[in-house]
Amino acid sequence: MVIGAAGQIGRPAVNALARDGWAVTAASRSGGRDAAWPEGVRTVRLDREDGDALARVVGDGCDVLVDMVAFGAAHARQLTALADRIGSAVVISSVSVYEDGRGRGFDTQERPDGFPEYPVPLPETQRTVAPGEATYSTRKVALERELLAAGDRLPATVLRAGAVHGPHCRSPRELYFVKRNLDGRGRRVLAYGGASRFHPASVHNLAELIRLAAARPGSRVLNACDAEAPTVASIAAAIDAVMGVRTETVSVDGPPPAPRVGETPWSVPRPVVVDMSAAERELGYRPVVGYADSLPETVASIADRLAGTDWRTAYPKMAQAYGDLFDYAAEDAWLGA
Repeated sequence: MVIGAAGQIGRPAVNALARDGWAVTAASRSGGRDAAWPEGVRTVRLDREDGDALARVVGDGCDVLVDMVAFGAAHARQLTALADRIGSAVVISSVSVYEDGRGRGFDTQERPDGFPEYPVPLPETQRTVAPGEATYSTRKVALERELLAAGDRLPATVLRAGAVHGPHCRSPRELYFVKRNLDGRGRRVLAYGGASRFHPASVHNLAELIRLAAARPGSRVLNACDAEAPTVASIAAAIDAVMGVRTETVSVDGPPPAPRVGETPWSVPRPVVVDMSAAERELGYRPVVGYADSLPETVASIADRLAGTDWRTAYPKMAQAYGDLFDYAAEDAWLGA
């Protein structure tokens, strides 16, 4: 059973599991079906907040429950309450749960000096923020702790995903460069010398990790990212190549030189690069796609969604998270000065 099956990770995960021989029930709020799924996939409607509805969908039981949308201790308790009917679980978390040796994490950053300074690569043994209900990261930690504490009753693999990318993403960081190219912006400014690295995670690689974890039940936490963590300058160049454009890059040492100038969704003053050796060792994980190779379908998906639509309407979560990503007037003023 896959909860959140109609989402960006759920779609390829259902496909990977079904093609691996599982009888899959795809549960989502819409109850929709992806065109790529085999005919044998069963679809059901499910409100993730309704514990009774979840119990009804699980029914007499399932060998594996994959949860894309679990968030907070309450959702974890929904799953552990059904431990006698679930063989094992695979649950998506986030690399945002980590904090550095000075207690700095994603939720407490005050850029640039307050941004966490993680080891490179970042292992699963790195400490996390305290669990709680205050922020996205603290709620993800609460989810993890509840699940792992019940490991004797419900083995759960927790996958800490990085910067998720691929089709159907509601907050695609690639939007930043795709829209600029569509708008004919011939120059771009990149803060931190264009060297920022924020480890990406393809939806297809996440689906592969889910497929592997489903076949190897256990109680564990694993980083879940691509093989490589390219710089933001490399990402920009790769998107240019897919779209067949040439763009001049103006690199700026240090933080953005002016508000809304040079800052991208990947722009971080210190690298966020995770260690994937545990997933390789415990699951035999090998990425099924590289970042650059995955870009054509991502770019096409974004361009199709933007066609004839304001970007804020197409991607409201991006507008909420980043504000005005495309303040061309501010950029031109800085470049002109």
